[in-house]
Amino acid sequence: MTEEVQRARRLPRAVRERQILDAAVQVFSRYGYHTASMDEISEVAGVSKPMIYTYLGSKEDLFAKCIRREATRLLEAIQDGVKPELPPDMQLWHGLRSFYRFVADFRESWTVLHRQALTVGGEFAAEITAMRARAIELVAALVVNAGARKGLAEQAEFSGEGLSAALVGAAESLADWALDHPDVSDGVLASWLMNLVWLGFNDLVEGDVWKPTE
Repeated sequence: MTEEVQRARRLPRAVRERQILDAAVQVFSRYGYHTASMDEISEVAGVSKPMIYTYLGSKEDLFAKCIRREATRLLEAIQDGVKPELPPDMQLWHGLRSFYRFVADFRESWTVLHRQALTVGGEFAAEITAMRARAIELVAALVVNAGARKGLAEQAEFSGEGLSAALVGAAESLADWALDHPDVSDGVLASWLMNLVWLGFNDLVEGDVWKPTE
């Protein structure tokens, strides 16, 4: 019995798969999907290529599993940060803080999700689109909740999804910027975005909207 097989038997399958996925996220974030090699992933994970294929499948399968796992972890971090007992604006602020904290703590995960997966396109980009849709739903629910508190739920429902999509896009762009500015804290980033968008949301649910003059 080889030493590698002995090690594999000592580790539960879930632990071994996590080890391989961690290595794959690291390599994919560094090189991108097309350039990353299974040899490199094998070396970083400390297991043979045949073991990777046995546990998680082909390179395409492995990349898809990385995207799915990191997207789930990101959404869970955001949802855990939202405190339902607080007013909608504070719920959103805490959710944004959790988002930016995740990006700072798991830079490689965010790189794979937001840069590599979208570049590759196809089913990988579709996974990101689904993740973004869930984030938009979460924000839209907060906007509608805020409107309901003001007696303007119908107006908030009409524009909430579109404006929430704009907020999620802005949050993602700011996250990319933050990768190059690690000295800016998650609280500051969340506050910047709140000042940029939430005041507009508040005006909207109050009925105070901007209109073109010509």
